[in-house]
Amino acid sequence: MIRRALPEDARSLAELAVQMWSRHTVEDLEAEFCEALQDPNDAFFLKFSGDVPVAFAECGLRFDYVEGTKTSPVGYLEGIFVSDGFRRKGIARDLLAACEQWAREKGCAEFASDCELANEESLRFQLSVGFEEANRIICFRKSL
Repeated sequence: MIRRALPEDARSLAELAVQMWSRHTVEDLEAEFCEALQDPNDAFFLKFSGDVPVAFAECGLRFDYVEGTKTSPVGYLEGIFVSDGFRRKGIARDLLAACEQWAREKGCAEFASDCELANEESLRFQLSVGFEEANRIICFRKSL
């Protein structure tokens, strides 16, 4: 079963997300997700195996320019994760479909995403579900 996450799901989301975003702690992500779950421009979807959450997707609306798009707002896949043992079963595709439907309902005509240049697994997934590569960039920063 896939369903939209509720505020009380913040901890479960964080426990899944920390496996992907390992530079964060469960507590940091839980606090971030508690806030995001209250924002009408963000949505999370959870996939369950029985009562156990095994995958999630986070999407949002972006109103600023999104590389390769022509409209605003744009639905944006912020993150997607499927636990080991549940991969290659179409779960990520189903979660993405839930995100895309949510974006359509919010009035979006386009949906976008990104991945790091070295993340070949994410690149293969996104191309396999119909995304087209819009651009490749390397971002820079420096302290002032």
